[in-house]
Amino acid sequence: MISAIVLAAGRSRRMGTQKMVLPMHGKPMIAHTVDTLLQTQVEQVLVVVGRDKQLIVDTLRDRNVQCVVSPDANEEMLTSVRTGLHALTEPTTAVIVALGDQPAIQVDVVTQMIRCFLDTGAGIIAPVFEGRRGHPLLISIRYRDEILTEFEGLGLRGLLVKHAQDVVELPVACASILDDIDTQADYWRVLQAMRKGCRE
Repeated sequence: MISAIVLAAGRSRRMGTQKMVLPMHGKPMIAHTVDTLLQTQVEQVLVVVGRDKQLIVDTLRDRNVQCVVSPDANEEMLTSVRTGLHALTEPTTAVIVALGDQPAIQVDVVTQMIRCFLDTGAGIIAPVFEGRRGHPLLISIRYRDEILTEFEGLGLRGLLVKHAQDVVELPVACASILDDIDTQADYWRVLQAMRKGCRE
């Protein structure tokens, strides 16, 4: 089984408001990310929330996801990843770590990553657009204990460096793997890109 951990615990300081619930083409930002995952082979979706958690919980109430609260939203992203790993309730072979502020991620990209994992047996699948790695990442559950105990100050980059030989870079045709949203300028840029489909 493939599970997904959606990171949505950030405080959105640079945005100035809780970005996860900002409207984007008829639904909140976080709903786009979650709905994409729910259209793939992913069988369990965990959304890690922090500040403004009730806003996000209410937004996703009608979707088949589980929201879990990060113990400290001020901590680094690794804390949220660990929160999601602790909350897994089903036997899982791999987790997709997705960013809640990447609403333009495509179903085809996630599907290709899962297929690549199943076909190659590699422990880490990283999507690549024009030579640049992006998100989400697909990580074998065999690295769970390492993520829970190592890589302080490094995050998942530390995992990718330590196990570089087990990383498969998957070329994808959609630049949305590089697009997350931190500022108002990012928001409008991605909003416009979503009207056109994959950003060129």
